[in-house]
Amino acid sequence: MAANGDRLRALKELGNMRRAGLVVLLLLDLCLQPVRGYLSSEQHIPNYVQDVPQARSTATPAAAAVKVQMTSTTSYSSQCPSRGLCSKLPPACMTCNTSTSCRYGKLVTFQCSVNQTVHCVDESGQPQKTFPFRMKCQFCWQLPPYQYRCSESTSCMTVSCPRKRYNANCSVLDHVHCLGNRKFHKMLYCNWTGGYKWSTALALSITLGGFGADRFYLGQWREGLGKLFSFGGLGIWTLIDVLLIGVGYVGPADGSLYI
Repeated sequence: MAANGDRLRALKELGNMRRAGLVVLLLLDLCLQPVRGYLSSEQHIPNYVQDVPQARSTATPAAAAVKVQMTSTTSYSSQCPSRGLCSKLPPACMTCNTSTSCRYGKLVTFQCSVNQTVHCVDESGQPQKTFPFRMKCQFCWQLPPYQYRCSESTSCMTVSCPRKRYNANCSVLDHVHCLGNRKFHKMLYCNWTGGYKWSTALALSITLGGFGADRFYLGQWREGLGKLFSFGGLGIWTLIDVLLIGVGYVGPADGSLYI
């Protein structure tokens, strides 16, 4: 009987060790997920391309000026349709005598002239060099968001209260007409994602939240260790995290949004 009891205890201890080993392997896999994602990205790859020394220019100032003029002329002439309507030209193909004294949001007519090497016609097919152009009176920074493009930031916290903003560099689309500078700064809300799924975080919080798996997945390894060694705060911390992750209050450690 004593031998059978020792055998049963040994089998039970072996089963407990297997279950503990599986939990440890699962936690290690969750901890290594951000590392694998970083290694698979292009951010950690250094740039080994060396700068090639440029040959010293021997051109005279006059030749350099001609070259710059030809380059600028080619840059905007390639964007301008030939023999098209003058009223359909993009801003890079014309120069207008604008005024900021117009009434915001109202249509206003400005006198414009086409740039060099640009040829356009009116509605009757006659070539034009100067023509009236109608546009809406608004500055470029007052345009709706779909008419300009802004730079994105991956260093600001998107999950915060109140929501944080960042200073973005914006530029107007080529075909849009507006007043003022076509490149401007604008304060935008932080809105980027690091690839973390809300459903995965919630599932880990419900099933393995007592071991800190949800915090490890979100990159919050300090809180994960606290939950692991306190058995989820005796269950209280686990229930609180389920609620906080469920409503989206607790997010990834890098400050990104869920996908």
